Amino acid sequence: MRNSAVKQLRNRSVKSRLKSLEKRYAAALKAGKKDEAGTALRDALSAFDKAVKGGVIHRSAANRKKSRLTVRLATLK
Repeated sequence: MRNSAVKQLRNRSVKSRLKSLEKRYAAALKAGKKDEAGTALRDALSAFDKAVKGGVIHRSAANRKKSRLTVRLATLK
């Protein structure tokens, strides 16, 4: 398998995981579960940092997403 195909598969799985973590966080926020949302936020922030480290997404894009997610939790409290 070509290197580009391997990287494409890895990138797709990482991006899919990021979206899943975001959805889990949004569901916790919608339910009003602050503790669960805090845990989901930590998981999502860590995953974004790892995606940047692996070159899957740009650093600025990750920082923007992390900022927006954090603000959503702050407005809930």
